[in-house]
Amino acid sequence: MKRCTTVQEVRQSRKALGTVGFVPTMGFLHEGHLSLVKRAKAENDAVIVSIFVNPIQFGSSDDLTHYPRALERDLSLLKDAGVDVVFTPDVETLYPQGFVTKIDLEGIASQMEGASRPGHFSGVATVVTKLLNIVQPQHAYFGQKDAQQCAVVRRFVADLNIPTEIVVVPTGREADGLACSSRNVRLTPEERQKAPALYKALQKAQSLFKTGERSCRVLEKAMRDVLHQHGLTRIDYAVVVDPEQFTPIKEASEKALALLAVQIGDVRLIDNIALDQA
Repeated sequence: MKRCTTVQEVRQSRKALGTVGFVPTMGFLHEGHLSLVKRAKAENDAVIVSIFVNPIQFGSSDDLTHYPRALERDLSLLKDAGVDVVFTPDVETLYPQGFVTKIDLEGIASQMEGASRPGHFSGVATVVTKLLNIVQPQHAYFGQKDAQQCAVVRRFVADLNIPTEIVVVPTGREADGLACSSRNVRLTPEERQKAPALYKALQKAQSLFKTGERSCRVLEKAMRDVLHQHGLTRIDYAVVVDPEQFTPIKEASEKALALLAVQIGDVRLIDNIALDQA
């Protein structure tokens, strides 16, 4: 496995590879990330992974400061997973002095996470566009846990005619259903016990949908009730949305997505589920 820290090194390494599957990450890797790597390996000649904690997608400097990091551990995991190239740039490499360009998004990027975290998706779009231009992969892999991010990435990749196929991989979960997230490590033992309630809330909405309930008001109340029963009251949103535009809807269809964001202590967690998912 080759580690690159500069754009020039990545581009030079890329020349020797065939089809490339690219997995962009912010590090502190977990099984969810490794499932993306596994899928990329199965579908491409080579795999490139980036590890970069992107400062311009964080609304809070505190959240950026406390984002978990474990580079040597990550590199060991990626080597064991058979990754060909790892790109670990520093901030100055991707945002050199004089950098002034950002991608501005509307529509889907203004809903849910976009409303709660102003500027977040602009930061995501900017760094992902830069990374796709640097790596030039045939395929890029993202996790369904960040469903809105996946939709936003697909939108700007299409809008900007970037020749990369975006592949969305099912959410990786812990044994108790909690979605894999680098932020989970910041939960206290007591908070970690409560956290699986997010998935239980989503499952409740899905169960009601499968037995015939179509009122989003009823489904959303059911999710909130489950969260409250587990002592989780700091709910940013618990909604049923259209998966294309991420706008709230009144009646749920087979394509609808149950989506939530909950603050547990100092940690904000998100999760989602397709209501018709098997």
